[in-house]
Order: sequence, then C-alpha cells, then structure tokens
Amino acid sequence: MLKRLGYLVCAARLLTAAQSTDPLGDLSEAFQELARKVSPAVVKVLVTGYGPVADEAHGKAALIRRQHSIGSGVIVDPNGYIVTNAHVVEGAQQVTVVLRPGGGDGGATTGAAHSRTWKATIVGADQTSDIAVLKVDATGLPTLPIGDYGQVRQGQVVLAFGSPEGLEDSVTMGVVSSVARQPDPDQPMIYIQTDAAVNPGNSGGPLVNVAGDMIGINTFMLTESGGSQGTNFAIPSVMVSFVYHEILTHGHVHRRVLGIHPQAVTAALAGGLGLTEERGLIISDVLPDGPAAKAGVEIRDVLLQLDGMPVNSLPDYETALYRAPHGDAVTLDLLRGSQKLSLTVPVIEQAQRETDDLAALVDPRNSLVRGLGILGLEVSGKIAEMIEGLRIDSGVVVAGIAAEAGLERGLQPGDIIHSFNGAQIRTLAGLRAELARLKPGDPVALHVEREGRLMYLAFEMQ
Repeated sequence: MLKRLGYLVCAARLLTAAQSTDPLGDLSEAFQELARKVSPAVVKVLVTGYGPVADEAHGKAALIRRQHSIGSGVIVDPNGYIVTNAHVVEGAQQVTVVLRPGGGDGGATTGAAHSRTWKATIVGADQTSDIAVLKVDATGLPTLPIGDYGQVRQGQVVLAFGSPEGLEDSVTMGVVSSVARQPDPDQPMIYIQTDAAVNPGNSGGPLVNVAGDMIGINTFMLTESGGSQGTNFAIPSVMVSFVYHEILTHGHVHRRVLGIHPQAVTAALAGGLGLTEERGLIISDVLPDGPAAKAGVEIRDVLLQLDGMPVNSLPDYETALYRAPHGDAVTLDLLRGSQKLSLTVPVIEQAQRETDDLAALVDPRNSLVRGLGILGLEVSGKIAEMIEGLRIDSGVVVAGIAAEAGLERGLQPGDIIHSFNGAQIRTLAGLRAELARLKPGDPVALHVEREGRLMYLAFEMQ
C-alpha cells in the first residue's frame, strides 16, 4: 500500500491539476488518458513454428512438434513497421499481428469485432540486442514515439503495455528500479529494471513514461515461479532506435567500433599494473591500422570518458557508441600513467563477418538450395580458413539468402548447417538429398553453428 501511494505522489507532481479538489480523480483520469494514447499502437504477436519437446521415455528433447507462442510489439512507423523481441519470432514459420484500434478500454468492450489482423514478415532480427522488426501491409497506423533514454531516472513512474498470457491490451504500472542494470557481467548489454508487473506475453511490448513515449522494450524477467515478481527488464530506447534503423537500412546491424578492446578496471588489475586510479576502462588491445591506433591510443591507456560521458563499465562504453553515428568522431579522455590526454577518434562500422567474402564465391547455378531458400557453400579447407573459430570443420555454410521465395527459416548468412533431422551434412548434394525426402508439412530440425555457438532451427516444409 505504501509503495502504491508512492507512485501516486510521484505521478501527481506531474499533473497540471495538482491543486484540484479531486486530485485522485484527476490522477486516475490522467492514467486513463495515457492508456488511451498508448494502447492503439500496441499489438499482439502470434507466432507459429516448430520446436523440440521433451521425450519423457528417454529423458531428452528428441521430438519436433508444432508450437505456438504469443508476444507483444509496438508500431513505430505508420506504414506498418513494428518492433518486438527477436526471441518472440525466433524459429517462426508464420507471424500474425493483431491490433485493437482504439485500445485502452481495458476490456470494457469485447473488441473481437474491431480487431484487425495481418500476416507479418520479419524484416530483420538482431539476437545480440534481442530486437526484431516486423512489417505488415498497412498504412496510416497509430504509432508510439521513441523516447530519450538519457532522460530516464531511477524512481520514475512507468507503464508496461502488452499481452501477458495472451490477454491483449493490458497495462501495469511501476517505477524504474535501475536505469542501467547489467544482469550478465560478461555481456555489455544493459537494461532498464522496473517493478511494473510483466508476464509471458509481455515480451516485445513497450515500457512508456508518463508522457506516452516508449523508453524501452520489455524483454525478460527474473522469476522462480514463472510469474512476475517485480524484477523486470526492458531494452533501453537508445538501443531500440539504433537497431531499428540499422535493420531498416541494411537488413542487419552494423555495430560502431573504434578499433579498441576495453575491459573494466578491477582492484586486482589496477594493483598488478600499477594504475594510479581504479576507475574507467583499460585498453587491452588496439587494432593495428584502426582508427584508434591512428589517433594515438595505446595499450594500457585507461579510458575515462567518451564524448564527456564517464565510462566505468562496458555497458557505459557500448551505450556511448550507440549515440555516435558512423563517420562521426568521438573524443576519448584517457589516462596514460599519470598523464591525462584527449584524443579524437573516428567511428567506423564493425567489419562484417566473413560472409561478405563468402558471397563472392557463390555460383548461383550450383549454390542455390531451393528448399531452404539459401545460397550455400561446402566447408572446404579454403572456406574453413575464412571462418574464424569454426567448431566443426564440415557442413554447408549459408553464404546468402536467395531472393526467390522469401522463405523464413531462421537461417542467417554465416550459419553452418551440420545436420538435417539428425543426418550429418557435409555437402550440398547431401543437403539437397535430405530435402528431397520430405513433402510439404513435414517437420525439419537443422543443427546449425552460428558465431561459434551450436543451436537448433526447426520449421515445417512448405
């Protein structure tokens, strides 16, 4: 009860009618108006695909079965572009988007006759950030503006919209528990932590401020029961905006780099290297002939600030780079021994993995695998040398996606197909032979290597 009253006090200060004789009524009306503003741009995302299920007799996932999942999304462009989570649509065979025009009635009407439904295509998905962009064939749709992450503050009142457990057009309220939480210390990703209740189905829905701006995309929660326990995480809007525009422009994400590898300064590291200060990021590697090397950055320099923003962690560094457009220059404030210096370094795009070079080796007449909609190459000695960190030195590498059928198999350029429904794949002929055994409707499970990680992709033959 005290926590809820705290929400009311914080929100009441934002109301222009704070001197009203009915402040609670005005506050309630303000939140109702906010829901009416936001809900029309929030959609339910229905996904159909194939995935592994447990074989209880053998104690392992040995079966493939049709699966259905539900998530949420937010319309960010009136011409039908929608942002959601990549994990919501991973392995999707079919994606359907449901919009309740008007929204915000909280179920006061059935809404069934008013819902609009579209088949959606996946424009692109970025697994690192867990952001995907969908497209529906519609115009003039309601949208939600992407807010300024730099204005997000701890204690700020926020609302989470989505379809928890499939219950579309739902809203919950809470506060920002942390502006920049890093759940995994080995990953640079940061999140907005809130106590706004979210549940399965909320993934991909917007986290909004009291102005109705989307400041994050709800993505996961920490829970032991499977339900909301007040520890929920949203991808910050600065990253959402960056990934969204990258996917629209390139179909994938070109990450910004400076040609350096920083890591956090720990007490042990500071003591071992004799650093004068235990803060910032130490430069452990400088790419030869990269922009940082040319600007004069050296190994063992300590990065203190990037464009005036303190960088005491990898998330600080990554977030600062997201704000720097490709081609611009940033200012690095460094500590070299006891000397402080500032260097200007151009921002460049991270070189694409070997897939750009692989595409040049493709012969469309021999490389096309029609059943998968890919251009493939056999992992020979030469190609194996081009793929850094290859786990298994055989298989068929996806050198490109064919523009023939628009098939959505979940495959990406650079993936290496190692097995097909349990059969080992070494050649294009072997892959085509396995495809030829199947008929439309049969399930497929591919064992795929992606950037050094083995995973399964499952779908149904068309």
